Amino acid sequence: MCAHLKALFLLMSVFLVSLVHGQSPPPYGPSVTLEAAQKAAAAASAEARKNNWNMAIAVVDPDGTLVYYEKMDNTQLGSAKVAVDKARSAALFKRPTKAFQDRLTSGSAGLPVLALEGAVPVEGGIPLILDGHIVGAIGVSGDSSDHDAQCAQAGVDTLK
Repeated sequence: MCAHLKALFLLMSVFLVSLVHGQSPPPYGPSVTLEAAQKAAAAASAEARKNNWNMAIAVVDPDGTLVYYEKMDNTQLGSAKVAVDKARSAALFKRPTKAFQDRLTSGSAGLPVLALEGAVPVEGGIPLILDGHIVGAIGVSGDSSDHDAQCAQAGVDTLK
């Protein structure tokens, strides 16, 4: 099966699972503002500092364009790109990157995730939702994926 058909199959199965569980993703809205992106990143950064974790933090708009980025001193260099990729993945696919991680770790049903270009199957990317619309996403990388997600969630929580 070619990569495009695998990706299409995965998208269809993800959307069908969402429909079965009554969880249709929210629609896209206007782009997150710079002020809101900075606010979300500041909260994620504060959570990281509180726990002595070094993180890279990225906020993107709904189409995955970078709006705001920061990297704490001594953050591993690879996390710089991963944070942006997690944010883009969460925005473009309208779901937290943990959803892809869960699919991948569930066994063979998750294998097509690896063929889905741009889908980062590692926790730490979460859509930003305001007034019921996805306005962007935040991605955090630098520690374990559950710590990355904890910091990203702190950023999401500031915009509610």
